[in-house]
Amino acid sequence: MHLILKLMGTGVSIAAGLAGAKLIDILWKLVTGNESPKQDTDAMENTLRATLVFAVISGAVSAMIRVLSQRGTQHAINRFTKTRDLV
Repeated sequence: MHLILKLMGTGVSIAAGLAGAKLIDILWKLVTGNESPKQDTDAMENTLRATLVFAVISGAVSAMIRVLSQRGTQHAINRFTKTRDLV
């Protein structure tokens, strides 16, 4: 059963990562008015500053998503183990 919970945790992590990436793209477009630097076909149109800021924000959000999904999975495993012992 732990394997199923870990696989579900992986699935949640992947889904949250995709949703986070989409959210970053939407917010970048709203704030700057430009497409995110990773989606431009001509890389020379992006300034180094914009590219670095986008990379830092993307990295921070992905690290936060990874930590939160791992903690959530561990919490679910612990809760399942406790309730299984009570039954």
